[in-house]
Amino acid sequence: MAGFEIRTSNSKKGKAMFSTKKFDLGDVILEEDPLISCQFAWNQAYRYLACDHCMRPLETPEQNVRRLSNKPDIVLPYSDSFEINLDTITNCGQCGVLYCSEACRQLAFVKYHNILCYDTSDAQHPITVLLEAWKQMHYPPETTSIMLLVRILAYIHQSPDPPAAVAQIKQFCHRTVNEDAELVHKLLGEQFRSQLDMLRELTTNVINVDTVQEFLTPEGFCTLMALVGTNGQGIGTSPLAMWVNAVTDLTMSDDERQQLDLFIDKLYQYVEEESGTFLNTEGSGLFALQSACNHSCLPNAEATFPFGNHRVQLKAIRPIMAEEEICISYLDECALQRSRHSRQKELAQNYLFVCWCERCMSQAGQPDCTSEEEMSEEEDADD
Repeated sequence: MAGFEIRTSNSKKGKAMFSTKKFDLGDVILEEDPLISCQFAWNQAYRYLACDHCMRPLETPEQNVRRLSNKPDIVLPYSDSFEINLDTITNCGQCGVLYCSEACRQLAFVKYHNILCYDTSDAQHPITVLLEAWKQMHYPPETTSIMLLVRILAYIHQSPDPPAAVAQIKQFCHRTVNEDAELVHKLLGEQFRSQLDMLRELTTNVINVDTVQEFLTPEGFCTLMALVGTNGQGIGTSPLAMWVNAVTDLTMSDDERQQLDLFIDKLYQYVEEESGTFLNTEGSGLFALQSACNHSCLPNAEATFPFGNHRVQLKAIRPIMAEEEICISYLDECALQRSRHSRQKELAQNYLFVCWCERCMSQAGQPDCTSEEEMSEEEDADD
């Protein structure tokens, strides 16, 4: 028994996930591979080596930190506590794209890569042109990728039953055309308003087949862009982070632990000085089940990626009773700690809804000002 079910409500929330049994703290609610996933364009441009299908890192923690810090002599202690098998790495015989295994290569080819395989050194290829245009429109930190959208179109076309694949994609949509347009502009910036048609034209140059024509119209493209922006789940995999997690669990003396903590702090300092805050092989994916989880500022579950690839694990972060809605936070930990007004402002800007979760309702009497405004008022009072 799955322990959860997805229901469609008549409210603005659309789909929602509810528990059908009790989950205790730490229980796994579900594990799921995405329908489609891909690495962010800028992340790939910064040479974060990952499987083109599942985003599993293709370098060891030591190789990862040496490259990111530009310090080729760094040696990681306890390196045998976490290992990445690089012996199974393979590539596409046509375009040379790397995969962590033959299984990933075959799966990618069958799902979407066949129609998207191209010479990556060709600066004039439609995919290269599209990616460069996207990067100029959408600087890091990225929240989605144009290639996720392109892979969705390829997935539909390569499906044995394209109409069924279209219906599968449409299950993620539950907004009006006007809401989609507003959402795209807020997600990607006001400057994107005049560039959406250009992006649609460039995407059409990449894949222009009968099976996906409804998504290449102005309205259809906007809907698909909004779908990717709101339903895409961020994915992060990092050899360095996985090594840190592994050595944190090791048994050692207090002195050894202190020395290790100092060493880890120094590593992250080196990386930040050389590569900024790009620490993960980041991307996004479209998950059929996990995407049904709505937001709460008092979430009872969280999405994690413990397998070092794009497979998501949804875990209970507090006890969940049967018939309780399973919710995650769409905000990061920092934003989640801010005032009700700040949280609602960010959610309204990025997701077009006003949150009325238990926490927001309990804080309804708070003043309507952002955390920054509150801090500014406190500083003025101190002066």
